[in-house]
Amino acid sequence: MSYVKPSIPKGTRDFVPEEFARRKYIFNTIENEFKKYGYKPLETPSMEFLSTLTGKYGDEGDKLIFKILNSGDYLSEVSDEELTNKDLKSLTSRICEKALRYDLTVPFARFVVQHYNELTFPFKRYQMQPVWRADRPQKGRYREFYQCDIDVIGSTSLLNEAELIKISDGIFQKLHINVTIKLNNRKILNGIAEVLGENEKFTDITVALDKLDKVGWEIVHSELIAKGIKPCAVEKIALLVKMSESPTALTEIAEFVKDSEIGRQGIEELRTVIELTSKMNVKSQICFDVLLARGLNYYTGTIFEIAAKDVQMGSISGGGRYDDLTGIFGLDNMSGVGISYGADRIYDVMQMLGVFPESLNCFTQVLFLNFGDREVQYILFLAEALRKKGISTEIFPDNAKMKKQMSYADKNKIPFVIIAGENEIQNNVFTLKNMTTGTQQELSFEAVLNIFN
Repeated sequence: MSYVKPSIPKGTRDFVPEEFARRKYIFNTIENEFKKYGYKPLETPSMEFLSTLTGKYGDEGDKLIFKILNSGDYLSEVSDEELTNKDLKSLTSRICEKALRYDLTVPFARFVVQHYNELTFPFKRYQMQPVWRADRPQKGRYREFYQCDIDVIGSTSLLNEAELIKISDGIFQKLHINVTIKLNNRKILNGIAEVLGENEKFTDITVALDKLDKVGWEIVHSELIAKGIKPCAVEKIALLVKMSESPTALTEIAEFVKDSEIGRQGIEELRTVIELTSKMNVKSQICFDVLLARGLNYYTGTIFEIAAKDVQMGSISGGGRYDDLTGIFGLDNMSGVGISYGADRIYDVMQMLGVFPESLNCFTQVLFLNFGDREVQYILFLAEALRKKGISTEIFPDNAKMKKQMSYADKNKIPFVIIAGENEIQNNVFTLKNMTTGTQQELSFEAVLNIFN
């Protein structure tokens, strides 16, 4: 019988124990910082109704949603004519009523509306779960990946934005990643579109600008022209691209949008956020980036993007203010702000920088060698006593050659090996070997326990 070599879909990964330990270290570091600021844990289902997700991420995002075929004969109610016409949008709504979540923010908005009467506002939550996107897999971009989100909903205070920046600074300081925290405000972008006379093309402009750092200005220029934006407006956008590199960019953009009320409001909000964070002892670099757009349609105010300074990876965190995301589910006037940390990209950055603690590679601290039934009976009490002290302890399961057992300890980076053979039993002692230094000593039961105090 022939067998197909097992594999997994592109853009997904298995995690061996060492990788899992490092990922858990990232999750724990992030979660501890969330808890310090009073955020509460939350989980939502992996799948949502397709209608819940579509229309929230723009046309580009909707194309990346993983749809789930209905159970049973999902084509039974579809006519041959519909199949022949290949109207994908119409067919999808008929044969798929569920989808894997694209992010954690829209499901959170759905949760808030569904559980509105059970919540106390402002409501602060954190959520750490996988999401799925039918994207083209590449370095730092996966089809299944974890997001670690925090949101505050039910408050318009800009103190929330400043607090998110401070939390981000704390997380990346603890993970030993030097980052740049980029800020902008969607109202400023609205003001720019208004000054350019391209209000109706606002979404097209932001979607194109959001790709700038990935594809470069020439491609963005071509996309803007293709979307029907006037050449004179595109040339002014090109000036903004150059202006963004200036240390006085915020002042220059403020002058550019001075005749736009919404643009002036965005400038004022951004200056307030920057002023608040200046009093919070933020160590990471904070900068204004007029080209930062965050292509998701639901953002309405301050937007964030965080990138590692020492490696090429793109953004490892992003988010912003949304004033009416719950309105699409029937709950108006519920402003919120949140930020999402890409655990997988953070992992890749830390791996490239070599900043994971060495201790994460050690799963077992003590290994007892196995020389037979009598010897195992002798070591069981000490093994259990070490475990009660919180020392991770293994007994090699088989009476194998000593070389094989020592090789097991070495390959698994176990720092201590305890040997208990016939001589040790006769003298009521244990031989403790330090695998790092190669030294060993005979110790009593109590002396071994005292070593691991």
